[in-house]
Amino acid sequence: MDNISFQYPAWYLLLCLACGALYAALLYLRPGALKDQPARLRLGLAVLRFLAVSLIAVLLLEPLLRRIATEVQKPVIVLARDASESVGNALGDEKSSFLERWERLAEGLSEDFEVKPYSFGEGVRPGLDTAFSDKETDIAEALAGIYSLYSGQNLGAVVLASDGIYNKGSNPLYAVSGLNAPLYSVALGDTTPQRDLLVKRVFHNRIVYLGDRFSIQVDVLAENANGARSTLRVYQVSEGGQRLLKEEAVVVNSNRFFETREFILDAPAAGVQRYRVELARIEGESNPVNNRQEIFIDVLDARQKILVLANAPHPDVTAFKQALVGNKNYEVTTAYANDFSERIEAFDFVVLHNLPSARFDLGPIFQSLQEKSIPHLFVAGSQVNFSRFNERQGLVSINNRGGSVNQVQGYWADGFGLFKISDELRSALPGFSPLTAVFGEFTPGAAGAPLLLQRIGKIDTDYPLLAMGEENGVKKGVLCAEGVWKWRLFDYLQHQNHDLFDELIGKMVQYLSVKDDKRRFRVNLPENIFDENEPVAFDAELYNRSFELINEPEAALTVEEEGGKSYDFTFNRSGSTYRLNAGVLPVGNYNFLATTSFGGERFEYQGRFSIQPVQLESFETTADHGALALLSEKYGGELLYPDGIAGLPEKIRSRETVKPVIYETALTHPALNFKWLFGLILLLLGAEWAIRRYKGAY
Repeated sequence: MDNISFQYPAWYLLLCLACGALYAALLYLRPGALKDQPARLRLGLAVLRFLAVSLIAVLLLEPLLRRIATEVQKPVIVLARDASESVGNALGDEKSSFLERWERLAEGLSEDFEVKPYSFGEGVRPGLDTAFSDKETDIAEALAGIYSLYSGQNLGAVVLASDGIYNKGSNPLYAVSGLNAPLYSVALGDTTPQRDLLVKRVFHNRIVYLGDRFSIQVDVLAENANGARSTLRVYQVSEGGQRLLKEEAVVVNSNRFFETREFILDAPAAGVQRYRVELARIEGESNPVNNRQEIFIDVLDARQKILVLANAPHPDVTAFKQALVGNKNYEVTTAYANDFSERIEAFDFVVLHNLPSARFDLGPIFQSLQEKSIPHLFVAGSQVNFSRFNERQGLVSINNRGGSVNQVQGYWADGFGLFKISDELRSALPGFSPLTAVFGEFTPGAAGAPLLLQRIGKIDTDYPLLAMGEENGVKKGVLCAEGVWKWRLFDYLQHQNHDLFDELIGKMVQYLSVKDDKRRFRVNLPENIFDENEPVAFDAELYNRSFELINEPEAALTVEEEGGKSYDFTFNRSGSTYRLNAGVLPVGNYNFLATTSFGGERFEYQGRFSIQPVQLESFETTADHGALALLSEKYGGELLYPDGIAGLPEKIRSRETVKPVIYETALTHPALNFKWLFGLILLLLGAEWAIRRYKGAY
């Protein structure tokens, strides 16, 4: 229904009409106006002018048109169907029959209701998924998602088709969904416990270190299999097949059997290793799929190869080695300059004891250390050739005066901030036994940051004893004395352990050996092991020579599976970096190669990752219709079986609460918004002008 209202008193309309009448009378009805024309013509022209002027005056009062709009909203019926693997396996050959019934249910409800179909499993999504391929089931999230979407609408009922098994999220009976509509559960699957033997869970660390021994714990579960015998085996899986690592007999002694077995395995090779835990099938077993689980463990080769290279045998060599071998991330090698034949590039960090010396200049080795950016530590004792030593590093310049030596202790320099020192070491080290330093001048260089200064006798000097820093992109350290073996022995004498000495050497080596990633093209993965239902996403960064982020050139990525199948992708630009979502990939180990070119240079980045299977849906195969019944009771619905789907539309229609909702909305529009009124005014004025022109009355 429409009505008109004004922002001014209604009697103003009389003024508008009077204004129109006065205008028309003055123009056409006054004596002498168009006296040559007939009276009927003048009256008609007066009426046209009266209507036009009155309408213009009325519009100036800004009248409002108020309309009441009525909308009828049908009740919303949500059809939510479990799309997990367990439901697909339970339906089996009846899958097509069930899908036909479900479609007929939707058609029968659509006559009187607004039907909204959804599928759920790993998540909730609109539409009906017929693949039944979800690897997880989260019923609580499905109910919460329905509530969030339709809590403010006329939600009539929810029809939930599931087997009642959930393996993700919280228990739907106790989840707070706020659902205020009846829930009808359609029970799928078989509630009869079957004879089944399964690997329920495998507990393991996702990351272990190369050479370590690690544990995996296997939970073995059996249903209705009392007296059965099986064998639990652990395999290592590779491209060439599988290799048996461990096996144990399993004897089931009850119908509700549960046992945990532990296996200790070695980590002999770096990279992501794939293992298979498998139970031999027993006679009459209904579901052999859950007899096997595969796990992926990332074996890190975090060990750094450290070389202690000495001019000649010295107890310091052993002291350095013993301080470092306790760290499982270090592989320590000792050698002497006269018989060293290995490639220096094979090491990540080098300790140079009394080198370069008069006998061994080691020019090629120092050149490789600089070219390959291998960090190193000088221990400058009495056998060092100091002219060569000063050429090899710029942290400390030593001017040796003759063959004399000084016994020096160390005290802490102010302002050192390259790494932290414990309070125990800070207070104890100044009292350690003196080291032997050559007699001469020690001048700190611009690249060096002194950690320890020399105390000669009772005099604190500003001569560096231990300095570290970075020079030409290579981290270096200088210990301006020899005899650190005495510090190790003194530490044990005072504290019955070597903890403080090991801390000092360990902190030095850790700072010097950690390399900055200066590659100009890098690719990052959030993790190395993904679930099979998880998309694999890559981030990439490209830097110019000033190490500024750029992404002008195209960047490509090739992912290759162990079996040889490859996938080619192109990165998307995101801000000043690159991003790529490669989607979901099959289970297995993968190598990837990212490439790009910029400024005439080609950049490559290689890496590895693995996809592990998600087998939750095969662990629990006995349907839980009791949970569905309780869920329907909680929300005022009832439990149905697939045969009863046909009668569900009538059940829903018979409920008093499932009714349409009528909404009335008042809509107000200014009359000035109606363009046809301006057309009418133009028509009136145009007709008046045309008649006057036609009759020759101007």
